[in-house]
Amino acid sequence: MKKIKTLYSAILVAIISIFTSNAQQLENSTLWKITGNGLEQPSYLFGTIHITCDATLDDDVKKALDETTQVVLELDMDSGDMQSKMMQNMYMKDGQTLKDLVSEEDYKAIDEMFKKHMGVSVQMMQNMKPIFLTAALYPNLIDCPMQSFEEELLKVAKKEGEEIKGLETIQDQLNVFDEIPYKEQAKDLVRSAKDDLAYDKATFSKMMETYKNENITEMIDMMNDDNYSSVAEYQDILLDNRNKNWIPKIGEFAKEQPTFFGVGAGHLAGKNGVIKLLRKEGYTVEAVK
Repeated sequence: MKKIKTLYSAILVAIISIFTSNAQQLENSTLWKITGNGLEQPSYLFGTIHITCDATLDDDVKKALDETTQVVLELDMDSGDMQSKMMQNMYMKDGQTLKDLVSEEDYKAIDEMFKKHMGVSVQMMQNMKPIFLTAALYPNLIDCPMQSFEEELLKVAKKEGEEIKGLETIQDQLNVFDEIPYKEQAKDLVRSAKDDLAYDKATFSKMMETYKNENITEMIDMMNDDNYSSVAEYQDILLDNRNKNWIPKIGEFAKEQPTFFGVGAGHLAGKNGVIKLLRKEGYTVEAVK
């Protein structure tokens, strides 16, 4: 049950933060030190990748964890009701199904894709929001057992007896998917089916390499992709607004005690990225090399 909850959590945050835009060049680093603006002790901001083959924490990340006394992720992934809330909100409203959104030909292509990669007909899940159907296929984009940086951070926090908190609630994240029309969500699912995930696999492979190089700006550039059109059209909802909402919360947490923040790396760069927004509020945010 714990592994299922972790998978659902990783998928949820991956859906939102995998797509980003409005890049401005920053140093290549996924770990940033936050000081100034009244902070008595430094806090740290770490950009994660939610689905990966190797979630081993580097020494500088471990050091930052040692220097802080609480871990704050996008969500409180240790919450006991996360899985039940996700399950309650994964389905389309008004009794709609996938067949209502796509042509018969496209539905057949999607069904064949699910049978091949998931071992079940999409008919078993066709009342789920299309974006969750897409997310269910994410583990098939990598040729290795799926790992998550969030899960590794949770292990460290629990071992050290530190509190785990979230920048937003599970309901906050789930509400985002109700603002994207189901037909728009279905378009990307159809595209994935037509080339049997080939484009998605190539894109995800490139993204993992970019993350390995800690090039947070390039991560944004490469995901500003017309092939993910339904997401690109709603980036203010998926990314910018959430980043802005996080800034006062980051400040509150950091002023309470030195805090290790872990969010999707796509949230770091860009004019509306967390780094520039924190600097705008008067914090000093420096790359940790």
